[in-house]
Amino acid sequence: MGLNIVQKIFKKHLKSGSIAPGEKISIKIDQTLTQDATGTMAYLQFEAIGIPKVKTKLSVSYVDHNTLQTGFENADDHRFLQTIASKHGIYFSRPGNGICHQVHLERFGRPGETLLGSDSHTPTQGGLGMIAIGAGGLDVALAMAGQPFHLSMPKVLRVNLKNKLSPWVSAKDIILEILRRLTVKGGVGKVLEYSGPGVATLSIPERATITNMGAELGATTSIFPSDGVTKEFLKAQGRLNDWVELGPDKNAQYDEEIEIDLKQLEPMIAKPHMPDNVCTVKELAGTKVHQVAIGSCTNSSFKDLMTVAKALKGKTVHPDVSVVISPGSKQVFKMIADNGALADLIASGARILESTCGPCIGMGQAPQTEAVSVRTFNRNFQGRSGTKNAQVYLASPEVAAACALTGEITDPRKLGAKAPKIQEPKKYLIDDNLIVAPSNKKIEVFRGPNIKPLPKSVAMPGTLCGSVLLKTGDNITTDHIMPAGAKILPLRSNIPAISEHVFASVDPEFPKRAKEKGGGFVLGGANYGQGSSREHAALAPMYLGVRAVITKSFARIHLANLINFGILPLTFVNEKDYDNVAQGDELELAVAKLDPPLVLKNKTKGTEYKVTHSLGDRDMAILKAGGALGYVKEGKD
Repeated sequence: MGLNIVQKIFKKHLKSGSIAPGEKISIKIDQTLTQDATGTMAYLQFEAIGIPKVKTKLSVSYVDHNTLQTGFENADDHRFLQTIASKHGIYFSRPGNGICHQVHLERFGRPGETLLGSDSHTPTQGGLGMIAIGAGGLDVALAMAGQPFHLSMPKVLRVNLKNKLSPWVSAKDIILEILRRLTVKGGVGKVLEYSGPGVATLSIPERATITNMGAELGATTSIFPSDGVTKEFLKAQGRLNDWVELGPDKNAQYDEEIEIDLKQLEPMIAKPHMPDNVCTVKELAGTKVHQVAIGSCTNSSFKDLMTVAKALKGKTVHPDVSVVISPGSKQVFKMIADNGALADLIASGARILESTCGPCIGMGQAPQTEAVSVRTFNRNFQGRSGTKNAQVYLASPEVAAACALTGEITDPRKLGAKAPKIQEPKKYLIDDNLIVAPSNKKIEVFRGPNIKPLPKSVAMPGTLCGSVLLKTGDNITTDHIMPAGAKILPLRSNIPAISEHVFASVDPEFPKRAKEKGGGFVLGGANYGQGSSREHAALAPMYLGVRAVITKSFARIHLANLINFGILPLTFVNEKDYDNVAQGDELELAVAKLDPPLVLKNKTKGTEYKVTHSLGDRDMAILKAGGALGYVKEGKD
């Protein structure tokens, strides 16, 4: 039986286990990436492991999140990141060089290799044919120390693409259609592998848009073949030697399959407040728009911005619409400046921002009260924009440009039958002057006053007792648990300070209650912890004394982060038992042995429930050691 692309790369990198779906495995990691919102903590953890130099083929530290410098904190963290990278053999991408996923696609991604990144949109590199997985910072620190990455072997879902896209329809519409079909839970435990004749019609930036938003499906990652299109892109980036051909065997087997006829697709849009709340643009035509934001790691490539520039050239954006544009990298920024497209954008009335994540993570450009904001981003969770009552829609650059011109949600096909045609450059502008190579000299690491020591976890006791500190519903995101934004993100290296904001948008009294109660339990619904890879959504609750989270189901990355920081993740055997437990109930759970099912006692109601988990032996050993850092330092891995 032949192998698909996913199986080929996993098999080549396998360190333990077998590639049968659901098997506990570990794989060798070739590359890592971090960004500044997660990197500071990841490198503090790497330091704690005690390895002098990274053991990966390549590790890169990016600054692209915390670039709004309203105080000393972010600037201090940037200096810390640059010095610690230089000391430990890590490349450093300076502020202004661009968004990590866009820059990595341009300069570092390699077909057939593995990448672990402390950002949930790391799967962007699957557009190049990499197995690229988002994870918590501690997992990335362990990978830099030479440790394999542990996970369950995912199923492989084949997405067969037929025909080619029609004018004004783009890659964003493909992934929105998949989200419409599968939902934000549809990719859990799976890798999406794209194939079929439609693949050859998509450029690498288009493929990267699709793999980027595979994260919104809850998928482990997504991947395209490495073919002639990949070869031409890497050649244009001056990296032809990085290309290898990679595709499935003719008789490759898949666990599931869906088919999409690209010719039948039309412009799509995700309504508030979930990326899977998708309909056609024409269904919402006429809805007044107040803000348009173009950019993010999903749609900030040269092709994306050239498409917008051509659509806006010679025109003026609607007087009631604020338009902001974030180029994805210095390469993109400089190229649109050189060819005149930037001047066209400025002349139209668009406001040009830094080459950073910016508005996508609530770092500036919060929309007006009750605004409709159309964004080319990947997430539209409530409050993520910085304005809690804003209505955020997700759409393609083509749709965004149409909305900017008309002041209402508009099908871009209304702009005319002739859509902008953008050819991929035969040669991209290559200037890596903002990428700092590691030094062989003795480096003193800079540490500002906002960088606090790692909080220490404690070994798990034989019995967990405490109150239900909070009961939440379904699809709780890591934004709900640990918000981002300009006020909170600068505290990422200060756990005592950032812990004061845990569940701020759900229940502002949570931190106070957790400290008064001496910790306890959190109760959640289905798909708990979806969204960002931010490990602070586990690390800060651990600091506040949360010892177990009991849900209907978990999102993959957050589940791993809970284990890494010694918080026991459990699910109800009977989901209806969720309804019988209330916030404030006193619970007791014997955990001397973690063999499932476990008996959860509700001392308030005098009832018992069966709870279970999917933990392997290693996971259970990590929990008993109080977390992964203690486990590794004990020499158990």
